[in-house]
Amino acid sequence: MATVIFLLIVAAGFALFLYQTFWRDKLIRRRPFSPAWRGILEKNVPVYQQLEASERVRLEQLIQLFLAEKEFYGCDGLDLTDEIRITIAGQACLLLLGRGWQIYPGLMSVLVYPTAFIAEREVRDEDGTVSYAGHQLLGESWSNGKVILSWDDVTRGGRDFHDGHNVVLHEFAHQLDGLSGATNGAPPLGGSNHDTWAQVFSDNYDDLRARSARGLPTVLDSYGSTNPAEFFAVATEAFYERPSALERVRPDLYAELQRYYRVEPKRWEREYTPPPRSNSAANWPGECD
Repeated sequence: MATVIFLLIVAAGFALFLYQTFWRDKLIRRRPFSPAWRGILEKNVPVYQQLEASERVRLEQLIQLFLAEKEFYGCDGLDLTDEIRITIAGQACLLLLGRGWQIYPGLMSVLVYPTAFIAEREVRDEDGTVSYAGHQLLGESWSNGKVILSWDDVTRGGRDFHDGHNVVLHEFAHQLDGLSGATNGAPPLGGSNHDTWAQVFSDNYDDLRARSARGLPTVLDSYGSTNPAEFFAVATEAFYERPSALERVRPDLYAELQRYYRVEPKRWEREYTPPPRSNSAANWPGECD
């Protein structure tokens, strides 16, 4: 009997927590969105202006929740401003437009450097010798609840939303990936077919590795050939920033990402004239930018 009572108390407490969280989030989403914040989005996240009215409202609500839940820290002397917070939250929440109201549950804090930062990495030589080397990074996503970003590269990626490179989309894709318990290119898929996802991603990952090894041009950044986790993050960048090109050359990958993110980014795509194709025989059909 005591055990039953204890379980009922725990269940009631959990239900109360969910109820309070639901109403807290609802109140946060109803807060007025500052016109000054909209100006920041228009300047630093110009794709915001391409969204439908309902999508803009939803993005603003997601940003409100993001700012209420996550802590921002300025590093290396960077003074945090509303511009920094809104710009990062706006880009990060693009990944959530079609995915409910859960705001990166594994994330607690965002650390922002003025420019690319140096991170030390352990290097192990073939003879087993261990040393440490500094690497210049634009961003990092950690499994312990942190994302680290370079502000210079955040603004560059947000304002140029058709080049396929966006450090915020990349690092926050890693956060979504990690919700499965491991950052391995296989996020929780919900209603998607796991077997189809695995086959499509495996085929496209292997193809990117082959193209990258031969120095062939591709719509995906060759950094995605590093490992499956980086492939998912790079594919996410291309899906949001170069959707028409991605669908044209990798339609199966585009379809899987569309099912996962539940948005159609081609509707937001600005008119963009890609660089001319090379006539070199080394360019594989369909993969030239």
